[in-house]
Amino acid sequence: MLWRRGKYEMASRARLFKEYKEVQREKAVDPEIQLICDDSNIFKWTALIKGPSETPYEGGVFQLALVVPEQYPLQPPQVRFLTKIFHPNVHFKTGEICLDILKTAWSPAWTLQSVCRAIIALMAHPEPDSPLNCDSGNLLRSGDIRGYQSMARMYTRLAAMPKKG
Repeated sequence: MLWRRGKYEMASRARLFKEYKEVQREKAVDPEIQLICDDSNIFKWTALIKGPSETPYEGGVFQLALVVPEQYPLQPPQVRFLTKIFHPNVHFKTGEICLDILKTAWSPAWTLQSVCRAIIALMAHPEPDSPLNCDSGNLLRSGDIRGYQSMARMYTRLAAMPKKG
């Protein structure tokens, strides 16, 4: 069993190292995402993602924590928001994200970079029918788009934008 675990871990490390090199090459290509690998642990990453334009998150920079399992890419990374965000598919306290590709629809074809892109897409297109933040989901489900956008903008200003002065 130990041998098998070690084999998975080596394959994961090789895959993550390849992704790390790719991220270094693509920095200028994808300015919405900045992926940073922990200096001492290739299984821990941080991402800074820009809020998508024409959404209440525009202008914000959101920090994500990514913890990669030793069975990666056969199993998805655990990803959560470290920055507070008002979004139906993000748990307000824990930052947990409800996104199918991080659970049942995971495929080894996904990379950490493409996971971040999927999270940005989720920010722009929330799914209020599977909420982790019921307040946010209820606003959208009841048709109170203005109320949702107002709250989301307020939290973006408070938590995801640099303080002035």
